[in-house]
Amino acid sequence: MRMDFKRIEQLLEKYWNAETSLEEETELHQFFQQADVPENLKETATLFRYFETEKARSLNENFDAAVTKQIKQRRRGKIVSMTNWFQIARVAAGIVVIVAAVYMIGHEVRKSSPNEVTDTESDPKLAFEQTKKALLMISKNFGKAQQEASKINLLNEAEEKIQQKPEADRHKKVNI
Repeated sequence: MRMDFKRIEQLLEKYWNAETSLEEETELHQFFQQADVPENLKETATLFRYFETEKARSLNENFDAAVTKQIKQRRRGKIVSMTNWFQIARVAAGIVVIVAAVYMIGHEVRKSSPNEVTDTESDPKLAFEQTKKALLMISKNFGKAQQEASKINLLNEAEEKIQQKPEADRHKKVNI
């Protein structure tokens, strides 16, 4: 029996250095499930027994379903998907562009006729010219806004790559 304890101590040394094989780890787990463990290995036995109980508790048949259910419950609560934030950012950027265009149009109209009060209903040519000016200004500013919006597309592409990576990692199996 003394030889067994010496082998177990050697295996433990390898285990703490992450050098054991699966067979050696299984041997350690089986050894620490026994009732007669030496006094100097009692704490380690407690750790290995904890590992076994947690493994048995978490790896039941419905483990995947339970984890998926918990993730879905959390998403309804406080977790907000990044996709939602990007959609909100797109809408906000569109609103900012429209507000800026309206402001710029108003500013240009006030600048072009600071002292005159013009009535566009009585002068259709004047109304046409002001509308033409306003639309030209909007199209000019829209080009700038479109360049800024393309930056948002870069963020969306990066987010998609990030979301695709965890899906690929999910298919890999991890042995404990």
